[in-house]
Amino acid sequence: MELSNIEPQIIWKNFSKLNAVPRPSKKEERVIAFIKEFGEDLGLETTVDETGNVIIKKPATPGMENRKSIVMQSHLDMVCQKNNDVNFDFETQGIQMEVDGDWVKAKGTTLGADNGLGVATIMSVLESSDIPHPDLEALFTIDEETGMTGALGLKPGQLTGQILLNLDTEEDDEIDIGCAGGIDVTISQNYPTEPANGQTVRIEVKGLQGGHSGMDIHKGFGNANIILGRILYKALQNESAQLISIDGGSLRNAIPREAVALISVRNSGEFIENVTEGIKKEILEEFASIESGLQINIENSTSSDKALSQKDSKKIILVLKSLHNGVYRMSPDVQDLVESSNNVARVELKEGGLKILNLSRSSVDSSKDSVAEQLKSVSELAGMNVEFSGSYPGWKPKPGSEIVQMMEKIYTEKFSEKPHVVACHAGLECGIIGANYPEMEMVSYGPTIRGAHSPDEKANISSTQKFWGFTKDILANIPLK
Repeated sequence: MELSNIEPQIIWKNFSKLNAVPRPSKKEERVIAFIKEFGEDLGLETTVDETGNVIIKKPATPGMENRKSIVMQSHLDMVCQKNNDVNFDFETQGIQMEVDGDWVKAKGTTLGADNGLGVATIMSVLESSDIPHPDLEALFTIDEETGMTGALGLKPGQLTGQILLNLDTEEDDEIDIGCAGGIDVTISQNYPTEPANGQTVRIEVKGLQGGHSGMDIHKGFGNANIILGRILYKALQNESAQLISIDGGSLRNAIPREAVALISVRNSGEFIENVTEGIKKEILEEFASIESGLQINIENSTSSDKALSQKDSKKIILVLKSLHNGVYRMSPDVQDLVESSNNVARVELKEGGLKILNLSRSSVDSSKDSVAEQLKSVSELAGMNVEFSGSYPGWKPKPGSEIVQMMEKIYTEKFSEKPHVVACHAGLECGIIGANYPEMEMVSYGPTIRGAHSPDEKANISSTQKFWGFTKDILANIPLK
């Protein structure tokens, strides 16, 4: 089945057009131009602010002028992840999509449904002539995935809407009214290198699910960097262990799926045998039920690169073994909500230069600070440098707001069941936007998406139909001013 034949056709048409435009985070020039041209071709007032956010304004349809004005908001950028065996350039190629039963997915890459389906939905409302809606501002932000710089750069006074509909969640039976804030924690140090004094071994961890470091952090998925750290820790039992290089993970907001290390040990045959019969077997057994694709490959290798000293290698391995990863605290106030967590997202050791990238999240600022300080403390004990950056606020829930109550009522009547009104552990832009627009009512919802931030990402077709019908009913029933 072709995407052009899927209902609602207007959504999939616009999603296909959007996905033909390369749109990695921090490289959104082409998609900004695409959306700007889209608004101008419709004859609508279209502006691009100094940050790169695009704002398109559409007047109320007849009879809707006395309703509260709204902002529909989604982000233009997408997480760019691919399988190792896929040859794909996110900066020059459009996403290659296919239909698999009731799902749309990409061929070996992220799909971009996060947040492309939200963007396509707003585009569909903007170009429609038969969908009732009040005064509408469409806000397309940039760089949500790697810093939220678009939302952070949005100035007070640019928007006039009274209600914000954020279309960036991934369960179609949820109405989101709160989210976590986050902070980037970067650990770094430079070490002298020396000739390796042993035999080189290559350790590879691959085949993990990966996933969203906020929405999936509580699911027990394997983190390739942490698994690699456990194996390297065993190397410390060999007093001659020296690190040569590490390359694990990619983006801060993606749970690492793959990691590779080169180390030098005194007796590679003995080391490989011990690890294979010991820690490798233990890890595979631990993750057998949830990470069936996990592979751990340990083999002899050749390397002309220099290594770190045994002393410096030990410091790095001990830190990697000590950094907190996963859920830090569950919320005592909201049932089943992860309050705070950390993702050890990226570990790179190359020619003596070390970088460990973390994303710490929490819906409570003091708890977020506590996670970051734990990482800082253990790293500074080992003589490493630690930098905090990219901090953004959470979004405090307001369950009794008028828009939330209205959406709950519509959902219950339309689908004969109550929606789940929740707060999420992902970082939505609502908290940042709300800091400059404190009087604006906000809510987030979206169609069902699975595997966001990984090459397994897929969007549910029937859920998108449900989401589109729900959206049209919401727009038609926005409260009076």
